[in-house]
Amino acid sequence: MSQAPGSTRSTLRRGAVLLTGLLGASLLALPATPAANAISEPLAEATATDLTSLVRVSTPTRADKDRLNALGLDLTEHAGEDFVEVVLHGAADNDVLRAAGFTWAVEVADMAARERDRAGLDAAYAASVDGSPLPSGRETYRTLADYNAELLQLAADHPGLVKSIELPEKTIEGRTVRGIEITRDVEASDGKPVFLLMGLHHAREWPSGEHAMEFAQDLVRTFTAGDARTTDLLSRARVLIVPVVNADGFEQSRRDGSFVDLREVDDGSTVAILGTPGAAYKRKNCRPADGIDSIPEGACAASISQGGFGNGVDLNRNYGGLWGGPGAAATPEDPTYRGAGPFSEPESRNVQQLISSRQVTTLITNHTFSNLVLRPPGVRAQGPPPDEAVYAALGARMASNNGYKNQPSYALYDTTGTTEDWSYYATGGLGFTFEIGDEFHPPFEEVVDQYLGLGELAGKGNREAYYEALTSAADPALHSVLGGKAPAGAELTLVKEFATLTSPVLSPAGTTGPQQVVTDRLQTSLVVGKSGRFTWHVNPSTRPAVMAKRLEVLSEPLRSQSFEGGPTEPATGSADHEFVVTESGAGLLRVDLTWPTPDDYDLEVYLRKPDGALERVASSGAFLGEKETAFVEAPVPGTYVLRAVNFASTSPTYTMTATVYGQPDYQLTPGLVEQWTLICSIDGAERSRQLVTVDRGSSSKVDLRACRR
Repeated sequence: MSQAPGSTRSTLRRGAVLLTGLLGASLLALPATPAANAISEPLAEATATDLTSLVRVSTPTRADKDRLNALGLDLTEHAGEDFVEVVLHGAADNDVLRAAGFTWAVEVADMAARERDRAGLDAAYAASVDGSPLPSGRETYRTLADYNAELLQLAADHPGLVKSIELPEKTIEGRTVRGIEITRDVEASDGKPVFLLMGLHHAREWPSGEHAMEFAQDLVRTFTAGDARTTDLLSRARVLIVPVVNADGFEQSRRDGSFVDLREVDDGSTVAILGTPGAAYKRKNCRPADGIDSIPEGACAASISQGGFGNGVDLNRNYGGLWGGPGAAATPEDPTYRGAGPFSEPESRNVQQLISSRQVTTLITNHTFSNLVLRPPGVRAQGPPPDEAVYAALGARMASNNGYKNQPSYALYDTTGTTEDWSYYATGGLGFTFEIGDEFHPPFEEVVDQYLGLGELAGKGNREAYYEALTSAADPALHSVLGGKAPAGAELTLVKEFATLTSPVLSPAGTTGPQQVVTDRLQTSLVVGKSGRFTWHVNPSTRPAVMAKRLEVLSEPLRSQSFEGGPTEPATGSADHEFVVTESGAGLLRVDLTWPTPDDYDLEVYLRKPDGALERVASSGAFLGEKETAFVEAPVPGTYVLRAVNFASTSPTYTMTATVYGQPDYQLTPGLVEQWTLICSIDGAERSRQLVTVDRGSSSKVDLRACRR
C-alpha cells in the first residue's frame, strides 16, 4: 500500500478508506504478493488477539526501510541490510504491515509470555550464583529506587572520588534525575575533558541503565584498588554517569515488568489486567499531552500505553539536532512521537544543559537492542560528518571489544532529533549510541555477558568498550586544549551562543513545512589554581554544523532509456520492462515512473539472477498523487526488471525511465570558522574578554595579561 514519508498509522488508515471510496471493489480485489502471505501460524494466532509480538520485517532496499518507517509502527533499533525488527501491538498493527505488502517472520509471538519467562530465568539465575561477576555483584535488574540509592551511596562512600549530581529539571511526575561525577579530586575545578555515559532514554531498555551503573562501580572499585589504568584515566579525565534519563517511564516499565504470570490469580480479572503485560515495553516518557507539564507521581501508571504507543514523547527524537524530519512521528500516539518542539521535554533539556555546561569530549548513550555501535548522522542526506575518519576509527576500536557492528546511524533507517546528532553538531564532542544485546530487557544473565564479554570476547565486552571511549575522551588529539597564565583564583568562562535550524518539519500528513530555529548556549567555567597556570581541555571552537561538508554529487548520466506503457492487465496488476546495465563500476541506477493522472502507481526494481529468479533491489511506494523514483546504488552489470504496479490508477499510460550514472563526484561546501568567547573574572567582576579559535587536535596559548585585579 502506498504511504507518504512521515505519515502516521492513522493517516494510513484514512488513505485506505479514501481509495476504497474512489475505486470501490477493485481496490479490495488487489492481488496479494506471494511473499505477503508468508505469515507463520504463531503470528496469525498472536495478532488475532491483542498480544504483543516481535517480528522481523523484510526490507531489502533503502526505499523499503523508508516506507516501513512511515507506517507509524513501533520499530526497534535492531536492523540489518535487509530487515528491521518491529514490535506489533496486536491485530491492527499486523493489518497495517499486511496492507503495506511487507513480509515478515515471527521472532517472539507473545512478548508478555516472554516477560514471564524472563522473570523466571532471572529468579533461577539469582538462586544459582552467590553474587554475579559484575562489579556490583548484582543478580537481578535494578529498580529506580535501587539506582538512586546506589548513586547516593557511591558519593557518600567515596567523597574525594565521586560527587552526586542532580539534573536541573524534574520530570513530568516530579522526579529528580540523578547522576554522579567520578574523577580524582572530584571537587576541584581542573579543566579535565569529560566522558558522559547515559542509559534509559527509552523506558523498556533496562540493560542500558545497568551497564552505565556497572561502569560507575567498575571505575570506583578499580581506582580504589590502585589499578594503574583507571588511576591514570581518572587523573586525566572526568566521568559523568546518568543511568536513568527517563525516570518516569522506567519506573512504570520496571514495575509492570516485574510481574510474573498473574492470569491464574483471578481468572484474568483486575489483577491480571493490571499486571500483564502493562507497560513493561513502554518506550516514551510520561507526558500525558502537549501543554500539560506536570502530573501527580503515579498518574502515568493509570494510563496504560501498551508499549511504544499512547501517551508520551520519544526522548531520543526530541533533541534539537535535525529535529522534525524523517524517522520521527508528528502524532502523539505513535512510538517515535518527537514532541511539540525541539527540547520540549524536561528529560532532553536536562541532558542539553548537562552537556552545555561541561566540555563533553566523548559520550555514549546506551540503548537496546541490536549489537551496534552507531555514530552520526541519523539522516543519510546530511552526508558524512567532518570527523568521519575519527568517528569510524573510534567506533571500530570500541566494536573490537564488544563484537558489535560499527556503522552510521542512518544505516538502520533515518532518524532525527537524536541525542548524539544534537550533541555532535552543536558542541563538536564525539557521540555514539550503543545498541546492546538481542532483546529490550533479556534475562539478567545476558546483561552480565554483554558487559563482561563472552566466548572469544570474554574479558572485554562493553566494559572494555567504555574504557576505550574514556581513553578517547582523555586524548587531546581528539579534542582541543587551551593553556596559559592568569591570576590565581580567577574564574575563566568559555561562552558560545548560536542558532541552528531543524530539519524541514514534516506534518502528520507527510507534507514538509519550514525549518525551526533552535538557540543553544554553551557555557563552561574553570577556576585558576594557585600556580597561576591552567590547562583546559575543550571542544573545538567551530561547530561541525557550520564546518565545510563533503557532499555527494551525481555525475553526468552515462545512458538513459525510456519505456512507454499502457493499462496493466488486470487493471490493478503490474507490467514489467527489462533494462540491461552493461557498464562495470557504475555508481547509480535511477528509475523514474510518471503518469498523467493524480492517483497511484508503485515501482519495483528487480535483478534477474543467473537461475532466472528475481531479486528485489529497490522500490518506491509514494503516497497518492506522488510520482515514483527508485535508486540502486553501485548496480552490478546484468538484466534489471522494472515493474510498474498499478496500485490505484485510472491512467491509460505511464512513462518509465532508467538512467545509469558513473561514480559520484564530491563537492566541498564552504564552511565557517567560529570562535569561543573567553571571559576572565576576578571576585565576580569581569576583567577581560577575548575571542579564541582552536581546532580539533590543536592547542592554543591564551594571553590573559589584561585580566588584573
